[in-house]
Amino acid sequence: MEEAGAAVATAGEAELNLARLSVSPETLELELEARGEERRGAREALLRLLLPHNRLVSLPRALCSGFPHLQLLDVSGNALTALGPELLALSGLRTLLAKNNRLGGPGALPKGLAQSPLCRSLQVLNLSGNCFQEVPASLLELRALQTLSLGGNQLQSIPAEIENLQSLECLYLGGNFIKEIPPELANLPSLSYLVLCDNKIQSVPPQLSQLHSLRSLSLHNNLLTYLPREILSLVHLEELSLRGNPLVVRFVRDLTYDPPTLLELAARTIKIRNISYTPYDLPENLLRYLSLASNCPNPKCGECSSPCSSASHSSTSQSESDSEDEASVAAHRMQKVLLG
Repeated sequence: MEEAGAAVATAGEAELNLARLSVSPETLELELEARGEERRGAREALLRLLLPHNRLVSLPRALCSGFPHLQLLDVSGNALTALGPELLALSGLRTLLAKNNRLGGPGALPKGLAQSPLCRSLQVLNLSGNCFQEVPASLLELRALQTLSLGGNQLQSIPAEIENLQSLECLYLGGNFIKEIPPELANLPSLSYLVLCDNKIQSVPPQLSQLHSLRSLSLHNNLLTYLPREILSLVHLEELSLRGNPLVVRFVRDLTYDPPTLLELAARTIKIRNISYTPYDLPENLLRYLSLASNCPNPKCGECSSPCSSASHSSTSQSESDSEDEASVAAHRMQKVLLG
């Protein structure tokens, strides 16, 4: 156990990694108390404490006194049903990772969280993979939060009070049961990454165009049938993922068509580009196909004009070809955006 729980010190910082210890929670508690005592006389403060996958059902009591300078706490992958009052003793905590637990019921978060020093210190909070059916009201008072992850829970909605988190830069709410995006979400001036994939969202409010810092918007696997034109004003948007929506399914269906054969494409190129040739230059089947095209009875056909009119139409055909190329590029870009 000494090797697994050894403290690692780097450049004036210290990390205590007690992940996946094959001991009881009671033994782990004693180990933490001993480590806390050691740290009281140490020159460097312990900044990171890693306790994932230890079958914890509650936060260790040793957190109350042994780790006053802690900045990162990882208690992911345990069996926690509540983050108790021990959390409030970590007045300088910046990052709390508590994903893949059993949090979500009444009392999952400690009372007084919104009034504690954590309201001013906590910047990163990961509660993904738990059982929350709604965003706890106390979380919406953590004004220093920059990253909030609540993916893979059972959230039914996003509260309008989300706008209180004015420092938020990354919001991850994928894998829930959210049906609507509140317009108030657009009041987050620093939001750069918004992940709402794998939900039940049917529409996007045009107010999202006010998220001028937004760089990535993930909306794949929802129920979207359209996007508001205002989304085009998101000039800093670099990623827009929409695959798995009815909008994209329809788009892909509209793109499907009977593609021309290689023989037809070769003949088109020769006619449109006005390429000269002799009977010895081309395969017999292509010569026969070109001969049929030269006598096309359709006077409006722009792709198989007769040889005598090819020269007069060459410039027109060239411009038409350029237009087709531009349309193809535009369609490719649109497909890349929609399909993610």
